[in-house]
Amino acid sequence: MPAHDYSFLTHWRFAGDCDEVYDVLSDAGGLARWWPSVYLDVRVLHAGRADGVGREVELLTKGWLPYTLRWRFRIVEADRPRGFAIEALGDFDGSGRWTLRQDGPYVDVRYDWRVRAEKPLLRRLSFVLRPLFAANHRWAMARGERSLQLELRRRRAVTAHERSIVPEPPGPTFYARRSPAA
Repeated sequence: MPAHDYSFLTHWRFAGDCDEVYDVLSDAGGLARWWPSVYLDVRVLHAGRADGVGREVELLTKGWLPYTLRWRFRIVEADRPRGFAIEALGDFDGSGRWTLRQDGPYVDVRYDWRVRAEKPLLRRLSFVLRPLFAANHRWAMARGERSLQLELRRRRAVTAHERSIVPEPPGPTFYARRSPAA
């Protein structure tokens, strides 16, 4: 495997059902709201079919390291509520697959992310900084797990007061928005 190829497998477990978790994960337009530590800017370029297949999304993302990544994804498979698959292009090229499985009152979530780092910084430094880049990914996914827990609590809240006591999701690190002229 070339030094700039990465393969990550993430497991999460939540109380709830596959439908509600699928609703959150498949709502690309909501990523910057409920997972703001990683998704800084999200633009849906094409809505795709009713099941999401063909949806194209442009993203600006980051982890705890002080760099950002610009990339796009397109949903290439959807099997509600069991999961969906994406194709990634840009600073990352590759694929991701979300798999959801009901286990009694819990949902087991698995994310299989196989990408090649195409951003010049990552390509050049992967052979040396691979463990740091992998730690950055684990950090981002841990923020996603926490953010999804909070989003599920927010969506399950019955009253405005219940929603108001759900903490905000963790925000980004090392990031200041640049003006368009920058």
